[in-house]
Amino acid sequence: MYIENASAKNKKKLELKYVPTEKQQMFHLSDADEVLYGGAAGGGKSMAITMEALLRAMETPGVNCYVFRRTYPELKDVIITLARRYYPEDVGEFTNSGKDFKLINGSSVRFRHCFKDSDVYRYQGAEIHYLFIDELTHFPLSVYDYLKSRLRAPKELNITPCVRATSNPGGIGHAWVKQYFIDRGTPYEKNEVRIYSSVLKQEKTVSVQYIPALVTDNPHMPKDYIYELEKKPKALKNALLHGLWTAFEGQAFMEFTDDSTHYKDGCYTHVIAPFSVPEDWPRYRSFDFGYSRPFAVQWWAVAPDDTVYMYREWYGSKDGDNKGLKLTAREIAQRITEIENEAAEKPIGIADPSIWDASRGECIAEQMAVCGVQFSPADNARLSGKMQMHYRLAFDEKGKPAMQVFYTCKNFIRTIASLTTDPLKVEDVDTRAEDHSYDAARYFLMARPIGKKQEPIKKRNYNPLEVYEPESNGFLEY
Repeated sequence: MYIENASAKNKKKLELKYVPTEKQQMFHLSDADEVLYGGAAGGGKSMAITMEALLRAMETPGVNCYVFRRTYPELKDVIITLARRYYPEDVGEFTNSGKDFKLINGSSVRFRHCFKDSDVYRYQGAEIHYLFIDELTHFPLSVYDYLKSRLRAPKELNITPCVRATSNPGGIGHAWVKQYFIDRGTPYEKNEVRIYSSVLKQEKTVSVQYIPALVTDNPHMPKDYIYELEKKPKALKNALLHGLWTAFEGQAFMEFTDDSTHYKDGCYTHVIAPFSVPEDWPRYRSFDFGYSRPFAVQWWAVAPDDTVYMYREWYGSKDGDNKGLKLTAREIAQRITEIENEAAEKPIGIADPSIWDASRGECIAEQMAVCGVQFSPADNARLSGKMQMHYRLAFDEKGKPAMQVFYTCKNFIRTIASLTTDPLKVEDVDTRAEDHSYDAARYFLMARPIGKKQEPIKKRNYNPLEVYEPESNGFLEY
């Protein structure tokens, strides 16, 4: 790849040891404000973002490019290794123990990590002109938003700061990345996001783009790598080989199914069309409190066959960004009362036991009780609650689960499908993710526990050569 070396005084053309693929070139040429590149493994994501940082640093003298990974070992082993291999020595040098690449035109590429969420405050005074994040789903939305707040440039540079990111499906940020980039519109097209400033009394439009790439788009990858991906378990293969965002390795509830073709008949889907709930079905209300983080209120009905239905939700977040509405317990209770009075309902309330904590004064449960909203403490056994979710989601031989959700309960549907398991406690859900709706549902399910469904018994044809052995619980053939 040849580019004009704006870093050199004679501005001669410079040959880079980098030949971008068609998809990588699309990534480099995009003029969108925020771009996500990737999806599948082997599409050249890390190479693309490492070289994009260099190209922008070389294009404009005096710019600051920041490249982030979640951990320093990942940063060092992937991004910095690529930079040392492909960044030309005659345009700059590595400094700060290899964490910075200083160009002779005054620009810099800074390689950084953000392991803990609080690490973002290390960059509170940073002036980031171009922001690059590799494996975006490893970060929560709060980190992404904060780093974007450092994105600014003086007018004399005459540039438009932008964000470039890459990622595979999966990770604690899967839900928000999918919602922000993948579900926003058609791949490759730029989608508009309107931002209103109450200070300026003006509205601004920014563009967001998703550029998917598969391993088959990368001619530099050997066929053996594709065969290796083919051997992976289904969920991992769907994510890494096919770039699907609906299933991924580490997904806590892989069995959760949202099939719109079966919304009406309810077969082999957990999401269904709303129906009029019979008045004599028992009703429940489950609650997970949140102030800075979202709260979740869910209303449930129990059918005579013990199938449970979530028929209504109220989620305490404005834009699905894992930020709370900052409503007090009384304000939440007042709205719950209004909803239930309007529907003429008196459900049984179940909530997180922590709302009875009175160590700092009147507890949340008492504040809500004053407004007429009563709860009983839920069984907060995390592993048992997760297993109850698995038991309820299991389909029987007719394709019917023991738990279904009206498609109007969008936040539960959005977040349950994106939850991941805890990397340190693989039997539990990663609590760093947006798990508030899951917790509220778990509280309810622990109040109506069921056992694991038995596998359907297959009818056997009579065979005179078979002898049943009671001790082995099976048949022997002679």
